[in-house]
Amino acid sequence: MAGWPPSSRAPVDPDALASFNRTVTVEGDERVRLRPIRPDDEPRLIEAYDHLSRHTAYQRFFTVMPRLPVDWAHRLANVDYRRRFALVLEDARAASAPLIGVARYEPVPDDDTVELAFVIQDQWQGKGLGALLVRELLRAASQNGFERYRAFVLGDNRRMLELLARYTEVRERHFEQGVVELTLVRKPEPAPIPERKV
Repeated sequence: MAGWPPSSRAPVDPDALASFNRTVTVEGDERVRLRPIRPDDEPRLIEAYDHLSRHTAYQRFFTVMPRLPVDWAHRLANVDYRRRFALVLEDARAASAPLIGVARYEPVPDDDTVELAFVIQDQWQGKGLGALLVRELLRAASQNGFERYRAFVLGDNRRMLELLARYTEVRERHFEQGVVELTLVRKPEPAPIPERKV
């Protein structure tokens, strides 16, 4: 396909990027701020990792490290917003605005596929933030021309598997050594219900 994959050198549409920047009220009337990741989030990614439980860290990285390596934080915080994209959630009430969630996609060898990954701080789980991040990350991927996704999920991570099933259709599924590898496409948006004239 001509012009594929999207070039990381192509200018990013500032209006499209700004559409991901907003404050959202979640379960319990708590307010969180959604926005694209920035390079200055490097130290905050390390701090966020420090506050993950061992269980949540393992679900995200399939390993538990003493700290997130500095070079990892640098790569994760610096994206081109096209072939590599990431969103973060901040606690809108806190002065230091710690990161409470991250969603990202990264390119894989297949030009038309990106790998999805998500993590939410333990105390913020169960408030609907996972659904918010999945919807918004899929929207970002679609805006940038990606319609096929890959995800690697631990087989016992039922919450993430169910969340992906809510918003995507599974095209391929492989299970090996406790990890489910999924190839996914986005579910079509439900058609609006037409207004009935009375």
